[in-house]
Amino acid sequence: MSQEQVQELTLAESKATYWSWLAGFLALALVLPILPAQFISGPLVNAMLIIVTVVLGKRSAWALALIPSPVALLTGVLPLALMPMVPLIMISNLILIWGFDVWRNKNFFLALGLGSVLKFLFLFGTSHLLNTVYLHGALPKPILLMMSYPQLLTALMGGVIAYAFLKTLKKI
Repeated sequence: MSQEQVQELTLAESKATYWSWLAGFLALALVLPILPAQFISGPLVNAMLIIVTVVLGKRSAWALALIPSPVALLTGVLPLALMPMVPLIMISNLILIWGFDVWRNKNFFLALGLGSVLKFLFLFGTSHLLNTVYLHGALPKPILLMMSYPQLLTALMGGVIAYAFLKTLKKI
C-alpha cells in the first residue's frame, strides 16, 4: 500500500470516528435533558459539553450546546415559566465551552473553574435583569434560584465527571 493510500485510509477512519462520536453525543444531547432533576441532568449535560470540546472541538460543542434546553422545555422537564430563560441558558452553555476552551490546554481545572464561573455569572445576572426590567418581578423565586448557584455547582460537577471520563480515554 502506498503512502498516499495509507493517508487516505487514515483520513477516512478519522472522519468515521468523528461522525461516530458526534452521533453519540447528539443522542446524549437529546436524552440527557429529559432526566427529571437539575442535579442529575445539569452535571451530565455540562460533562457532555466539556467532553465534546476536548474530543471533537469547540465548534461541535457549540452546535450541541444549543440542543438540551429546548428539548427539556419541549418535554416538560423545564417549567414553562422558564421559557424566557431558554435562550439565555443556551448562551450560557456557549460561554461555558468558550471559557473552558481558552485554558484547557494549560490547566483543566483552571479552565473548568473559569468556564463555570462565567456561565454562572451570565445566567445569574441575566435572569435577574430579565426578571427586574422586562418581567417586572414575574419570575417565581424557585426559577430565579435555579439560575443562581446551582448553575455553578452543576457546571463544576459536570467538569469533574468529564475529567474522569477523559482521563480513562487518555484524552487529557
